[in-house]
Amino acid sequence: MFDFDGTSIEGNSPVLLVQHLMERGMLRKRVIFRILLWAAAYKLRLPQNESKVRSLVFTAFEGRSADEVDRFLADFYDERIALLFRPEADAAMRAHAAAGDTVVVISATFEPIILRAMEHHPFAFQISTRMRKAPDGTYTREVEGLPVEGEEKIAAVQRFGDGRFGPGNWVLDSAYGDHHSDRAVLGAARHAFAVDPDRPLARTAREKGWTVLGW
Repeated sequence: MFDFDGTSIEGNSPVLLVQHLMERGMLRKRVIFRILLWAAAYKLRLPQNESKVRSLVFTAFEGRSADEVDRFLADFYDERIALLFRPEADAAMRAHAAAGDTVVVISATFEPIILRAMEHHPFAFQISTRMRKAPDGTYTREVEGLPVEGEEKIAAVQRFGDGRFGPGNWVLDSAYGDHHSDRAVLGAARHAFAVDPDRPLARTAREKGWTVLGW
């Protein structure tokens, strides 16, 4: 199980997406202000509504068909994210696949971005944040379920494993993450890897004896 932002790639795709949308004048000033407020609170590790900020970002796509938005996000990946994919992540994914492991990327970012990455990198499955579609074929501003963030990551892993292999027929062998919000999924793995961890995750890695990687 590989986290995406800060682990598989060097950077944060939601932040880059907001910058991308701002450069194209696709976000209203008051929406940008609210996103910046959310980001400031996030850095301070204050409790946040993860669905709300994704709703704000998706105001950029109001009235556009889901197919058009998916193409936009795929193009965004090609233009802004593709070159950030870490060769070390590629190599680790290939090694796990060669060993017979099922390689999955799990991320709080938007699903079309991860689906595009999956076309070019050695992971077979992904679990990411999906936005709800309206009957007319456009995206709504609502998250389908919950954003795949923090504790929801381990719940999503459980659903994926049970759904694909059956309850009791699988184990989370290895997990890779960079952020303290990845602690739950790292803690559930037989082998935990903290990739260029932030300070709280580095502290937990030392306490738990997890492997720290410098990618």
